[in-house]
Amino acid sequence: MRVLWLCNIMLPVIAEHLHMQSSNKEGWLTGLSNKILAESEEIRLGVCFPVGDNLKNFHQVIRFSDKKGKLAGKKISAYGFYENIQAAEVYDEGMEVRFQEIIKDFKPDVVHIFGTEYPHALAMTKAFNRPERTLIGIQGLCKVYAEHFKADLPDKVWNRTTFRDAVKKDNLRKQQQKFVLRGTYEEQAIKMANHITGRTSWDKKYTSQWNPIATYHFMNETLRSNFYKGKWNKSDCKKHTIFLSQGDYPIKGLHYVLRAMPRILEQYPDTEIFVAGNSIIKTAAESGVNGLKGQLKLESYGKYILKLMQENGCMDKVHFLGRLNAEQMKEQYLNCHVFVCPSSIENSPNSVGEAMILGTPAVCADVGGISSIFYGQDAEHLAQADYPADGILYEAGNVEALAEAICYVFDRNNTARIEQFCDNARAHARDTHDAEKNYQRLLEIYGEMTTSKE
Repeated sequence: MRVLWLCNIMLPVIAEHLHMQSSNKEGWLTGLSNKILAESEEIRLGVCFPVGDNLKNFHQVIRFSDKKGKLAGKKISAYGFYENIQAAEVYDEGMEVRFQEIIKDFKPDVVHIFGTEYPHALAMTKAFNRPERTLIGIQGLCKVYAEHFKADLPDKVWNRTTFRDAVKKDNLRKQQQKFVLRGTYEEQAIKMANHITGRTSWDKKYTSQWNPIATYHFMNETLRSNFYKGKWNKSDCKKHTIFLSQGDYPIKGLHYVLRAMPRILEQYPDTEIFVAGNSIIKTAAESGVNGLKGQLKLESYGKYILKLMQENGCMDKVHFLGRLNAEQMKEQYLNCHVFVCPSSIENSPNSVGEAMILGTPAVCADVGGISSIFYGQDAEHLAQADYPADGILYEAGNVEALAEAICYVFDRNNTARIEQFCDNARAHARDTHDAEKNYQRLLEIYGEMTTSKE
């Protein structure tokens, strides 16, 4: 069986072969591709991915040397195509031509599209034009995310255009509109595929609405390999620290945590926040946040974040860590006192799964598909000792409930309860993210698609 993957990134194993820097995103693809290459004698794997203009016609059959262990002697067909990822709201018909070339060369029995966030998903469904052999894996859903993009921001912040926004022609409203445009391509792609993989009641609800005739195949995701070892220990963590995996745009909800900080600081004045990923105030901070030059570089959301930090006494309590690799992320989960996912919308973020499998105490907003993978306990049930949970789930946007949940984790009187949550979470995540089970499930789906009489 010849299976062609369409990915949002170049797989690290391909990047390593080409002596190029690899992406830390979508790490589950590495484990899954390595497992197929090492263990499946039936599947011949091809992978295509967005690249710069200099590699737009790239094609190479990569054969792994004897030094690659389980991958020794295996091969993978790699294809590049050009897409301007920075303008994901723009549909480029040229991708269809390139995909037709790739399809003609590789001759896939199945095309598996990982994610619908970029226009290339729609371009591939059009180029392949075989809905019965097209499988789309749902990650997030831009169309739905657009509806939650504002994330309870004040109207003044939402409507404001800073100097930076004017120069870049990219204020918050325009950023939301880009999600709307991406969502139109996304919905079209889903309507052109007869097979969908998802993992939450949330993604099943929307994909079923957009394409009622498609077969929905439930399949969990596999985490990056390094997260399957290690366990959080309260005695080793830095007390009263909060870790967020992202915080550079409204959906990720950093502003909710900053708004909760005054109440948290009343009880735990040494509380600190650590945020991975791009810093929303980085360009301003480099020029001095209080100076004119620094202020001019702030976008509206960054200006709001900085204002909250200043007003709530957090200027020296918020640490932006930049982009972290898998090991650095793992270190943050193990070092923090609590992991918080305060997003206004998510499907089932891998960050929650990573925290769970390490046994890091977690507090999550009850949004999207999170409750499908994280069995949370709300404030009403915190007093019920026998209530099973993986952590604390709170009403999205409720800053008081968020502060209460974080303080509950910090309270040493609740240590035994939190440790039980962590044990529950580890057991749950080890089942959800079982690499072998998820691999076997993928093979089942491919088999069902190629033996179907559609």
